[in-house]
Amino acid sequence: MKFIYSIFFLILVFAKAFSQQTQATKSEDFKSAYDIQDSVMIKTRDGALISAMVVQKKGNHTPKPVILQFTIYVRDKGRDLRSLKEAADKDYIGVMAYSRGKRFSPEEIIPYEHEANDTYDVIDWVSKQKWCNGSVGMYGGSYNGFTQWAACKKMHPALKTIVPAVANRPGMGLPMENNVFINPNYEWSFYVGNNKSLDTIAGNDRQRFRKMMFKWWETGVAYKKLDSIDDHPNKLFHRWITHPSFDEYWQKMAPFEKDFAQINIPVLAFDGYYNDSQNSSLYYLRELQKYNPKAPIYLVIGPYGHFGTQMGGEKNLYGYTVDPTALFNIKKTTYEWFDYILKNGTKPEILKDKINYQVMGTNEWRSTSSLDKMHNSFLKLYLTDKKSGQFYALENKKPSQKKWLYQEVDFADRQTFNNEYYPDPIIRKEIDTTSGCAFISEPLKNPILINGSFLGEIKARINKKDMDLGVTLYEVMPNGEYFHLSYFIGRASYAKDSTKRTLLKTNEIETISFSNTHLISKQVNKGSRLLVVINVNKNAFAQLNYGTGKEVSDETIKDAKEPLKIKWYNDSFIKIPVWK
Repeated sequence: MKFIYSIFFLILVFAKAFSQQTQATKSEDFKSAYDIQDSVMIKTRDGALISAMVVQKKGNHTPKPVILQFTIYVRDKGRDLRSLKEAADKDYIGVMAYSRGKRFSPEEIIPYEHEANDTYDVIDWVSKQKWCNGSVGMYGGSYNGFTQWAACKKMHPALKTIVPAVANRPGMGLPMENNVFINPNYEWSFYVGNNKSLDTIAGNDRQRFRKMMFKWWETGVAYKKLDSIDDHPNKLFHRWITHPSFDEYWQKMAPFEKDFAQINIPVLAFDGYYNDSQNSSLYYLRELQKYNPKAPIYLVIGPYGHFGTQMGGEKNLYGYTVDPTALFNIKKTTYEWFDYILKNGTKPEILKDKINYQVMGTNEWRSTSSLDKMHNSFLKLYLTDKKSGQFYALENKKPSQKKWLYQEVDFADRQTFNNEYYPDPIIRKEIDTTSGCAFISEPLKNPILINGSFLGEIKARINKKDMDLGVTLYEVMPNGEYFHLSYFIGRASYAKDSTKRTLLKTNEIETISFSNTHLISKQVNKGSRLLVVINVNKNAFAQLNYGTGKEVSDETIKDAKEPLKIKWYNDSFIKIPVWK
């Protein structure tokens, strides 16, 4: 079971590869062709100092638009300068600003918390420089995508557009997903927080963190004791786990609710169907669409992972060979967009409409005007108690009699894992059927196009006050192999409201609604079947929710005296978005 832990390892490998590139322009070339200010210090309104670099072509005396990147990743000896040089080569001014506490900044390193104010102050400083014509555009992926949205918490008049890729939304996709804390950000906090650049030694020490994770799993100590097992204090980890709700702590880091109403600049976003933080990235677009329907939002999305998106796709994704047409030049598209917005240029060709998505299995792109219009119907399928081979039946008619399936989860048992939801590999010959309940449809009589994010309602009765739920959607292809389509993981007590925990009533039927699943577009062929696996999250890669109702980070194996007993009711259903 690889789960999301393997993705963190890929994060570090990817980052290291970028930092070690040697084919870039030599420093002498920069000196001869570019005016480089590599030690700029920008003072924020509260007196903090932000370290920045500015690159422009030598001899430039005309104010130009500025391309700004705001990042926590300090790679100032290679990648950062190269990206600034690219901006200068395309007749812009390139500016790279680093998070408070990074590079030459003397402040404390605290990811996420100051970005909204600091990006505003950096943009304000940039807009007042003689080389700036008053227009600023931002781009970048992951954390750099988050900082662009943070800059929109309070709009600066000089910010004209943002181009976020796989943007993170703290509290929404990391360090927790649907209020369940997952482990990769524990390690990430050392990688970005240990020094002024990046701690690649700690970041590359995969064995250290795997040992820590599995020792926590085996001993059953409280989740909040992870750093005691690791024997390295982790102040950021403790800062985060004290906020299990999507509360004001997380809300103030980026636009929230009515903050989106005042965002009216053009936005071009990039994302992937298999991007771990997709629910973060698309959260921004959905909320902007909700609070400001007229905002000029554009999206390019396809079969990409977190890093593949930032590279314009990759030929092989978790063992799946993507359609050739899915690959595109993201850097070219980004600068075409900047030219379009900041220089009255031509709109990038790939943007046929607001939402542009590659349909897996068809080798074609499609476009529509909004995320909601990717589909024009739903398949509503009930999780029945009827046997269908080795699975239960997934049917389009609600069962006439209310019945249930029983599952028991023993959290004291550390020999077995539950909820193998992570899509690596995307195509597999078998899935785990030893835990949870699996429901399969009849073979499709006609091809269907699954377009969007599936949702559903789970009716369940449990003997405890809470549980962490997993729902995974597969296509079972005619050859018997399983194609991973999408998944959901979330805490039942936050199903109604991510900002407030409402415990379940013991031994009463509860309705657990979910919708924050991963969006996908895929052609499902005639003869394929749909498979839904429902389970309780119990593994070494995320918090363990023992169901006592106490703060989950405080619970230990001592709280596992009685197994979690669940009745899954047959009027539970999922709705799969399709285009007919």
